[in-house]
Amino acid sequence: MLHGAVENGKIFYSEKNKGLASYLAHHGFDVFVADLRGRGLSEPAIKKGAIHGQTESITEDIPAFINEIKKIKGDVPQIWMGHSWGGVLALSCLARHPQYIPLVSHMVFFGTKRKITVFNFSKLVLIDLYWNTTARLIARLCGYLPSGKLGLGSDSETIYSLEHGVIWVKSNDWIDPIDGFNYREAIMKVKLPPALHITGTRDFALGHPTDVELFMKESGNQKAEFKIIGKKFGNKHDYNHVSLLTHSDAADDHFKMILEWVKK
Repeated sequence: MLHGAVENGKIFYSEKNKGLASYLAHHGFDVFVADLRGRGLSEPAIKKGAIHGQTESITEDIPAFINEIKKIKGDVPQIWMGHSWGGVLALSCLARHPQYIPLVSHMVFFGTKRKITVFNFSKLVLIDLYWNTTARLIARLCGYLPSGKLGLGSDSETIYSLEHGVIWVKSNDWIDPIDGFNYREAIMKVKLPPALHITGTRDFALGHPTDVELFMKESGNQKAEFKIIGKKFGNKHDYNHVSLLTHSDAADDHFKMILEWVKK
């Protein structure tokens, strides 16, 4: 399980054993929740002077997670799950390192988008005013983005991961800003495992259904499915970008559907 930007692994679990990770563990799965470099329980924490970005997450951190799980479990099938930007990083890793694809049986992504094309009030505030403008200014002043301390996220981001993410969110191109690797071209040449792309009806900007479906199509996966979770689709609540994974009713609602899809 891989978290997104300004997050850490606790988007998937709590100390009281709530969340999707605990839910799947209760149903017999071995669950590995990752903290990307400097986030969550990964030390040292991100601070001024941290020079890694999303390229290092794709080329170093995620491969390290994969290899460590192989040491523990052997070559058992891995089910990859990503929230928000974590899904982008996960698919980028498979595009760049296709040798890992045979290890992955299927994937589930929550509110995962790469480019944001919608325009509404939430997008104006969260993306245009904060992420693309204010957050970058704060990062340049502080040397990193202390999102957790500002109450604008669960964890910090390096200035490089922030800047590189902004480039991808605004661009039609899916190209590495460090070495020019073309992820879109690469991912079209591989055969990805089945994937389920999920988002909530109240996710108005960070994982809007339009942009989540757009990213699913951009990945070129012929075995991908798209589902929106909300009351009009028979669910208990209209979920947003975070409550899709953290709501107290999720275990009795769409987590059951995810479990059945994974088993299928």
